[in-house]
Amino acid sequence: MPRKKKTETPTQTEPVEKRKPGRPKKTEAEKALKKEAPKSDEYEALKEKLFMQNKHAEFSMSVSEITKSNLFCNGYKQFLDNAKTEREAVNEAVRIARTFGYEPFDRKKKYAAGDKIYHVNRGKAVIFASIGTRPLTDGVRIVASHIDAPRIDLKPNPLYEDCDIALFKTHYYGGIKKYQWTTIPLALHGVVVRKDGSTVDIVYGEDEREPKLYISDLLPHLAKDQSSRTLSGGILGEELNIIVGSRPVKNEKLGDKVKLNIMRILNEKYGIVEEDFLSAELEAVPAFKACDIGFDESMIGAYGHDDRVCAYTSLMAQMYGVNNEYTSICVLADKEEIGSVGATGLNSDYIKNFITSLARPYGLDSYDVLENTVCISADVSVAHDPTWASVTEKRNAAQLNRGVCMTKYTGAGGKSGSNDASAEFCGKIRRMLDNAGVVWQTGELGKVDQGGGGTVARYVASMEIDVIDMGIPVLSMHSPYELVAKYDVYMAYKAFLAFVAGGELK
Repeated sequence: MPRKKKTETPTQTEPVEKRKPGRPKKTEAEKALKKEAPKSDEYEALKEKLFMQNKHAEFSMSVSEITKSNLFCNGYKQFLDNAKTEREAVNEAVRIARTFGYEPFDRKKKYAAGDKIYHVNRGKAVIFASIGTRPLTDGVRIVASHIDAPRIDLKPNPLYEDCDIALFKTHYYGGIKKYQWTTIPLALHGVVVRKDGSTVDIVYGEDEREPKLYISDLLPHLAKDQSSRTLSGGILGEELNIIVGSRPVKNEKLGDKVKLNIMRILNEKYGIVEEDFLSAELEAVPAFKACDIGFDESMIGAYGHDDRVCAYTSLMAQMYGVNNEYTSICVLADKEEIGSVGATGLNSDYIKNFITSLARPYGLDSYDVLENTVCISADVSVAHDPTWASVTEKRNAAQLNRGVCMTKYTGAGGKSGSNDASAEFCGKIRRMLDNAGVVWQTGELGKVDQGGGGTVARYVASMEIDVIDMGIPVLSMHSPYELVAKYDVYMAYKAFLAFVAGGELK
């Protein structure tokens, strides 16, 4: 019988690692990772270093800066009450600028560093410029906002009488929810050019002792048919009829006795006849005053935040941005709410014409200036509203009290009608804001397919200018009474000031 071969046991040079059944052996990389893993407090530091911070401005502002913010907003509220139309905003802005030494623009004059000038466009838009120490060929800094706001305009032949009630026919201006404009006190603002060519300014209903105007609505008891309409059609445009009186002249034989009494009052007060409505611009606006909102007085409620909040903050930045290295230009434009059309809208050439006139005495053309020019399109953004959270994408929506909002693109759907600022320009603006200690955030105008909107940025960009949107988050935008946070207002001012008064964007 053959002998069995003896099996040799291999020599074990290293001890076998004891491990639980089924658990794989750790690799060298895993051992190294465990050895170098930071402690929990180191993770907190790592998170702060790597994650984007989006804090309430309260935690980034000093006590003195909070005080400055409140004082700044007091001036803003006064501006809102004095500037309820684009014409009034121009007049108020010019009044403020003249106290800072601004003078009317002279196209034939060659201006020097430190000179301050303004140019009014047809009484409804205005440009302010402060000449810097650098040559115009280095470009200028433009902050452009708009001063028109949604409202109710009178039709050219507005006054009529029905059932012993005198009313105005109207045509609303801008994007509004029509039902929001009923059953609130209204004031009438505007200008009338009389038959002889003279003009008269009208502001009626703002004084607390003056009567107001009014648009009626149905009582709920009889609103069965109205309630079956869609929300957007709950009040139709032709139903926005303003009630202006109900007392007749004392002559029962006459027709239109109430209308005649209203025309008598208007003629005695303003010297106008009915035909003068044909050459008038009369706007019905909410007869509300700007006021603080909240037990903590942290917000401002007012008509016209869109976009006079950016107009005021950019105007103040222009006023206080002294000793500019670059020439700075503040533009307060008209007609943005209906597409920036017309001679006073930014879809016209009035900015380019102004820069051409500014450059000509130096032997320069507008292109010599515009090729190095940069701009902030200062317009409001939507604020995330927890009550209506479904329309905004929270990660990419602006929030109240998170600071001024930088918006890379606006538009609707696939960014239609948007400027869409370049990554390089966004990077420069980011660094500028951080270096100036500005609390800021980013935001989009709602979910991608929810809707959208545009600003003046695309019209500035058409001049081959780098431009980005930046502004204040607003709740209840385009309503008769909108809401903003005071901290955001102040941070917008700081951002615009850093832009116009700072050095080179790097």
